[in-house]
Amino acid sequence: MRNVLVVEREPSAAESMMRDLRRQGYLVRSVETGAHALRTYRDADLVLLSLELPDIDGLDVCKSLREESDVPVIAFTRLDDELERVLALKAGADDCVARSWGHRELGARIEAVLRRSRRGTPLPRSISLPPLSIDPRTREVRLREKVIEVTSKEFELLYTLAASPETVVSRRMLMAKVWGTTWSQTSRTLDTHVSSLRAKLGSSGWILTVRGVGYRMGHAWRVPEVSAG
Repeated sequence: MRNVLVVEREPSAAESMMRDLRRQGYLVRSVETGAHALRTYRDADLVLLSLELPDIDGLDVCKSLREESDVPVIAFTRLDDELERVLALKAGADDCVARSWGHRELGARIEAVLRRSRRGTPLPRSISLPPLSIDPRTREVRLREKVIEVTSKEFELLYTLAASPETVVSRRMLMAKVWGTTWSQTSRTLDTHVSSLRAKLGSSGWILTVRGVGYRMGHAWRVPEVSAG
């Protein structure tokens, strides 16, 4: 059975969609925020994503999902708006439909998208930024072949930054992906985890602060190692 994650802010609307999908044989669960979706989508075979969320713009959620994974995404909007559909498709959605769909149409669209992605969702890729390597399957971080002991949150934080080493990741997006929240109270927790990672990696050059924005990977991985002898 295929797992579908419904991302919808209104509980009554989410319950209606889940009821129809269960009747069609899907395993379904729902979340109400973009932050929660970014934390829980990995167990889903398909994400049914509202573009109108209370915390993060649905288009930004769609972009983040596409950057991290090939999980199929069907976006939906309240209005039958062509521009909204175009923006969703450009953000990485596999399909975009209006909320006025019927449950038969929804099931048919899900089947069509799943057929196109029948290869299945690949495992998250390992990241190599010599001499640093990050393996999401074993949850190991290695620096010069030595295992660096990190907590679960530290791993998620480092993996998120290293997945796009040239890109600045905003504090808001890091908090959403790693902690599942955009609350300002989490900001100090983020800084604490960054400091801890810098200490464990032995240099502040691995993670750089972009003041007023967020963090990005530094250039420590670009510095060539000097061999002895």
